[in-house]
Amino acid sequence: MAEVITGYRVSSDFVQFEHNAKEVKFWISYIRTVIDPQILHDSILAPLLKEKWNTNQQLKEIIPIEDIIVTIDTDIVSEKLLDGYVIISFSEYGSPCALIRATLNRGRDISLPEVEFSVVGPKEAFVEAIEFNINLIRKRIQVPTLKVKELKIGDLSKTKIAVLYIEDIANEENVNTFIQRLKDIHFDQIGDSGYIAQFISDNHNSPFPQVLDSERPDRVAAVLSEGKVAVVVDGSPQVLIGPTTLVEFFSSYEDYYLNWVLSSFFRLIRVFAVAFSILVTPVYVATLTFHYELIPRDLLNTLVTSRREIPLPPILEALVLELTIELLREAGARLPTKVGQTIGIVGGIVIGTASVEAGLTSNVLLIIVALAALASFTTPVYKMGNTIRLLRFPFLIFAQIYGLLGIVLCFCFLAAHLLRLTSMGRPFLEPIYPPRSTDLKDSLIRIPFSTLSKRPMALRTKKPEKFSAERAKQKHDIDE
Repeated sequence: MAEVITGYRVSSDFVQFEHNAKEVKFWISYIRTVIDPQILHDSILAPLLKEKWNTNQQLKEIIPIEDIIVTIDTDIVSEKLLDGYVIISFSEYGSPCALIRATLNRGRDISLPEVEFSVVGPKEAFVEAIEFNINLIRKRIQVPTLKVKELKIGDLSKTKIAVLYIEDIANEENVNTFIQRLKDIHFDQIGDSGYIAQFISDNHNSPFPQVLDSERPDRVAAVLSEGKVAVVVDGSPQVLIGPTTLVEFFSSYEDYYLNWVLSSFFRLIRVFAVAFSILVTPVYVATLTFHYELIPRDLLNTLVTSRREIPLPPILEALVLELTIELLREAGARLPTKVGQTIGIVGGIVIGTASVEAGLTSNVLLIIVALAALASFTTPVYKMGNTIRLLRFPFLIFAQIYGLLGIVLCFCFLAAHLLRLTSMGRPFLEPIYPPRSTDLKDSLIRIPFSTLSKRPMALRTKKPEKFSAERAKQKHDIDE
């Protein structure tokens, strides 16, 4: 105990002083930057000075705080002191001592979702405080079987992490896999859930995210009821979800608040937009470089006219425009909001118009690249959108080397990679491969809720059925 107090005295924010109550003299020690002064004065000091006490047991009875620990363990004292506990002891280096929780919890208020914004549905988003985030989830799943397992990761940061799952639904193997991988993390500083996502991924070299991150409490509550596992990280407004599949990255949770016909249409639009964003520029390069005969005569005249004075080959022309778009994206994302919007709009118009007038790029390719960039924004999950941005470049290189055959070859490599990819040991391409007919009902399309009676087969949940399918089909008249 003495070495703990002596070690902390070097810090300017460590406070220790002696106090006299009615019948006892005691010492108070704490770190003032991590405790709430109102709790210290109103809930701790006021009862200590008002009531009669002379033992730690009596102290626990008079202080209206539930979290009070009496210990002689120096490691616990050191840990709790950093967590915002106040030490009460009968001497300067007293042992045993009482540790009283007075943690300072300050952060931003619950606000609108910024990344996963939706027009309809709840407008709450996670914040950086782990207690608030767990509260938002428990508010939506009010069952005793929702379990929370807390861990601390990071040799220096000691970041608090909570693993959430529904005990009578989730597969124990999935839960144990998450917990084991989290315990295997040995790193000094864990600043965000993005660190965790990289450490627990099955394939660290894949550009595809293998755990889904969400800022929406309603989405996390929904996937927990399906049998998945969520990881809440203190200091991060993003909650990790797994195991996940590729199709989940193209579905917005707003789809479940709309009619199933509209939801299915919007999902198909997103899939088409992603394919268009990846392939349209490589197809342009491959066609103009190797396959003129595939272009209709009327369209060929337009392309020849647009490229008549362009000194660059199609591949360099495409790379210049693609890199320009990426520069504008990064500049708009890193600058302050108002300045970033101006740079993105004005910069795109000015640079695009100037490059066409200067004869560096064709107006046809400028339209194609702009449409491809626009299509990439339809991806609901930001991290998958970054992956889509990256995939265009290897397709462009293969298109320049082998033409349309190169695009097919690159697609084969991509398909082989996705077939081998797993999320927490589960197939990443499920339900496409391995094919699961029941899971296809809520993948690229979403059929009515009355037919979605099964939980995802790949999760191997303890309760495969959500509800009785036969009972859902029965629609009784109110008079019956």
